[in-house]
Amino acid sequence: MLDATLKTQLKEQYFTKLTEPVELVSSLDDRPKSREMAELLDELAGLSALVTHRRADDDERRPSFAITRPGSDISIRFAGIPMGHEFSSLVLALLQVGGVPVKEDAETLEAVANLEGDFEFVTYMSLSCQNCPTVVQALNSMAVLNPQIKHTAVEGSLFQDEIEERRILAVPTIYLNGEEWGSGRTDMKQFVERLDHHAASRTAEKLNAREPYDVLVVGGGPAGASAAIYAARKGIRTGMVCDRIGGQVLDTLAIENHVSQVYTEGPKLGAAYAEHMNAYDIDQIAGVQATRLIPGEDGELHTVEFEGGGRLQAQSVILATGARWRTLGVPGEADYRNKGVSFCPHCDGPLFKGKPIAVVGGGNSGVEAAIDLAGVTEHVTVIEFLDQLKADEVLLRKLHSLPNTEVVTSARTTQVDGDGRAMTSLQYEDRETGELRTLDVAGVFVQIGLLPNTEWLKGSIPLSPRGEVIITEKGETAIPGIYAAGDCTTVPFKQIVIAEGSGATAALAAFEHMIRTTAPVPAAAL
Repeated sequence: MLDATLKTQLKEQYFTKLTEPVELVSSLDDRPKSREMAELLDELAGLSALVTHRRADDDERRPSFAITRPGSDISIRFAGIPMGHEFSSLVLALLQVGGVPVKEDAETLEAVANLEGDFEFVTYMSLSCQNCPTVVQALNSMAVLNPQIKHTAVEGSLFQDEIEERRILAVPTIYLNGEEWGSGRTDMKQFVERLDHHAASRTAEKLNAREPYDVLVVGGGPAGASAAIYAARKGIRTGMVCDRIGGQVLDTLAIENHVSQVYTEGPKLGAAYAEHMNAYDIDQIAGVQATRLIPGEDGELHTVEFEGGGRLQAQSVILATGARWRTLGVPGEADYRNKGVSFCPHCDGPLFKGKPIAVVGGGNSGVEAAIDLAGVTEHVTVIEFLDQLKADEVLLRKLHSLPNTEVVTSARTTQVDGDGRAMTSLQYEDRETGELRTLDVAGVFVQIGLLPNTEWLKGSIPLSPRGEVIITEKGETAIPGIYAAGDCTTVPFKQIVIAEGSGATAALAAFEHMIRTTAPVPAAAL
């Protein structure tokens, strides 16, 4: 299954790092996928004397295999063949079980090792999901650090009965000890925050102990990363605090309009931001949520408060909190989120194989989603509020050429219905006749634009009617010393490259403000 180049890379660059024996223990049946898995495991075992493969057939999920360290309780299981986005998860698990240290900050590593209790995690994932590897790799690493943590990654397309039984309609979906625990991209620090009841108070203490910054950037996406880099390059004390480094970019699969890169993927670009920031003296704090901005008066420091009671102060603050998918805001949407209501066609599309679905939104993102989903699902209905689709002509031609798609315009989505476990239909109003109609679909993909992450700023700083931070061409807000950049602002055209540029602009403006307001008074004026 592995080509010669990849085998050589694994053998000479990665498996030479192994210091402990690794045993691959498979559970197989007579399906073709089991033969593929056995071939893959035999190939991996042939690349290092420290890696062996034996068939045990001791697990009910078949085909599956465990990565174990003989003589220890460490065990990580893949139910399915981890190729595509998950191949890196497989390689990382092999290395970590084989003795390569887990890369994470010392505090998080200690917190994972000290977690008390038995944790049996199961992650349902798809090989086309760009968010799944973050969850799979985090839980695999935690299972290496703490033998009381077990993890199985289940590839949905190979275990359809299990997917149907548990009504898994979004990935990654995480189960803990047999109960649904969460969904969506989750890193190791976020797992610790939920599993360790003392984590929030420790985080607050850590924040409160920090000295004030010259510039504090709130947000870790394209705008935040750019602002932090540009500020740090000026040699001033720079902090960057965010929920996750990379921001919304991490939820994007194909990126083809980032200048200098013909093609990249969101997680790769997010990792590049992190690598670039690590080259500078930037105090980075991830995994926290800002809750309040308190502007300083008459030259006083500005304050940002966070969940759990922590706070940070700075002479200048750059707001770069980005945006998130806009929701429909109709009855039933929240009830069936991840149970039919989805926002990522790349991640969740394979779970709707052979089923009818709808896409709400006729812009480029909506039509691109419909084209993508038409290759997997039984039928796709595009629902657009206006009287015509807004997507580019080239996308419309492709959409209309597909035999299993249709378009409904002048339609206002009014309700999502289901049977209590999963979505079963979508209601919409014909805006021309006022007639209510029902569309029997197993899922709906919402593609109606973005909503700025600025709720926490209300009452602290002027916002536009759309909730965006109002800024000047320099990224200035109405309050001296507070700047904003990227998708959370009134800057037109929400694009990665524009966010990066606006982050740089805000940082340069903040530096200019700092040197003008802190310049010493000339002796003649004294």
